Amino acid sequence: MILSVLKQFTTYYRCPLFNKGIRFYGIYEPPYLKKKEYEIPIYPVLNIQIKGYKYSLLESYQSFIHKIIKVFDITIDDSFAFPHKEFKIKKFKKNSSIIDAEYHLKIYERDIQISNVSSTICPIFIRILEATLPEGVSLSIHEYDPILKKKCAIPNKELLDLKAELQEMIKDRTK
Repeated sequence: MILSVLKQFTTYYRCPLFNKGIRFYGIYEPPYLKKKEYEIPIYPVLNIQIKGYKYSLLESYQSFIHKIIKVFDITIDDSFAFPHKEFKIKKFKKNSSIIDAEYHLKIYERDIQISNVSSTICPIFIRILEATLPEGVSLSIHEYDPILKKKCAIPNKELLDLKAELQEMIKDRTK
């Protein structure tokens, strides 16, 4: 490609002292070749969020995502699970308030925090994730938010009760 752009040119210069013509030979290089090469932009830290109803399917898809990430040489900063959310769904009979069926659903969520994703690899990576997405699993990719990490922690009821007791004891001593 560069060889087709580079053309040889000749300039003819007349020198009055020698009464001769002097020829200069050289290769023409366009100015844009001398500029600094462009760097491929890198995305900020991204968060891949997957949600689904089956725990085993979600875990299997998460391990598949980890394998794909290793192939693309993307850095995995963190991978964590959230506590499941429970939903109670009631189905009513037509034109009545009588319950026809009642369903208990659990939604599981896994998050993978990735970095060092170049703008040339990211669209291909996202397309692979969309194409291999199992049925019943939803995929969301967005910029990482540190507040998500707080959502991950499950509060320990015993620890919270002990802290409340400690606060009461401190109040009693100060009185």
